[in-house]
Amino acid sequence: MLAHTITIFEQSPWAYYLFILVIGLLVGSFLNVVIYRLPLMMQREWRSDCREFLELPADEEPEKLNLMLPRSRCGQCGHQITALENIPLISYLLLKGRCSSCKTHISIQYPLVELFTGIVSVIIALNFGVSLQALFALILSWSLIAASGIDITHKLLPDSITLPLLWLGILLGYFSVFIDLETSVIGAMAGYLSLWSVYITFKLITGKEGMGHGDFKLLAMLGAWMGWEILFVIILTSSLVGATIGISMILLKKTSRATQIPFGPYLAAAGWLSLLYGEQLNKFYFSFL
Repeated sequence: MLAHTITIFEQSPWAYYLFILVIGLLVGSFLNVVIYRLPLMMQREWRSDCREFLELPADEEPEKLNLMLPRSRCGQCGHQITALENIPLISYLLLKGRCSSCKTHISIQYPLVELFTGIVSVIIALNFGVSLQALFALILSWSLIAASGIDITHKLLPDSITLPLLWLGILLGYFSVFIDLETSVIGAMAGYLSLWSVYITFKLITGKEGMGHGDFKLLAMLGAWMGWEILFVIILTSSLVGATIGISMILLKKTSRATQIPFGPYLAAAGWLSLLYGEQLNKFYFSFL
């Protein structure tokens, strides 16, 4: 069955791209849930650990919360979202961006994440075709979108996303899916130590923390997937984009110099671009040297 499906996709590329687009839209809908709920789940866990450490009585049993339960509902009136109201993009357009019950505006974030995930998924399919690399590149891309969304809204990068992907990258290195095992392991170590060194140096000089530890782990994960040779491209690209956006926001008075700007999304974007165009970017940068 699987071999037959792969044959169909290889013979009909547009069917493959359409399938990936639909899957990407559906995954994008789920990523909205991850971006919203995972930080809440982490906060509950931290609160429980703190109360246990301080030997305080446990909180009253809260409503069960995970990535599956409870069902999605309106934050204003509590209306449970039905299956027909949860069709990616289409439901948002049909409902005109409002809750069907209380008519409260639905955040534009939801359809944008769905659309963005769909587009990213199709780009992966176009670059890797029908292959094992495409499957794992999709997993990496979806995870980077979720991690970036959480970092933008909460300024944290969950270990539950970065660490499993780091080990998965090393496992893929063992089977030489993208790179070999040696390059993967060195990439993970070099990725972590490079940003950790910058962090320690900045802290010793200024007495302040310039970035979070999640950024070290994210770059280590990208190094495990793409190898140490591409880390220069990732760091340079993310720094250039981050500096450009940060300076632009300051000039437009959208933020101040004292405002913390999450670096994770820039690392994620640079890593994703390097996954697709790493060799070209490497040649481009070194052409100036």
